[in-house]
Amino acid sequence: MVRQTRQGALPLLAALILATLPEAAPSQTGGVTGRIVATGLPTSAGIVVSREAPGPKVTPPAAPVEMDQRHMQFLPHVLPVVRGTTVRFLNNDRMGHNVFSPEGRYDLGAWTRGQTRVHTFSTPGVYTQLCRLHSDMQALVVVLNTPYFATTNPAGAFEIRNVPPGKYTLVAWSEKRKTVRQAVSVDAAKPATVSLTLAN
Repeated sequence: MVRQTRQGALPLLAALILATLPEAAPSQTGGVTGRIVATGLPTSAGIVVSREAPGPKVTPPAAPVEMDQRHMQFLPHVLPVVRGTTVRFLNNDRMGHNVFSPEGRYDLGAWTRGQTRVHTFSTPGVYTQLCRLHSDMQALVVVLNTPYFATTNPAGAFEIRNVPPGKYTLVAWSEKRKTVRQAVSVDAAKPATVSLTLAN
């Protein structure tokens, strides 16, 4: 059964939320694949699909994850990361750029082409990335309390691997679409398949 509710001021995202369940060994894990379509939008890319599990400690990657500034854009537009991840912000444009976040209350200053800045995201949430030098530049860093996540391609397809077997709730939400929730059961023998539509 699919339920829809209104959600405002959020980017086009989705999260796979875990019911309480012990972790499984990699050989016992399954996966979740599927497609999420956002009707009325030019693309279904950039939807974040993740499994949230309160309790277990997550380990961020040792190396920073990168978000570029190129052609007057943040790339990627939506960047999901594990809590505790350090993001390295690049500048590959000919002009200077800046990065600041109202939600994160940080301002990394301005820097020129070839230079970088870093910020570590310690608290789960959605953090808007803006440039004080170019007001039309905007992106989102989505900080998750889980290592199980994926982003959709332009067709809305995604795959999450090594998910422990069990019952989950798939939650998809969007800045301009209604939130959708759907139950999902993961089996180690075969991946669960999900198809959702985000409507007005």
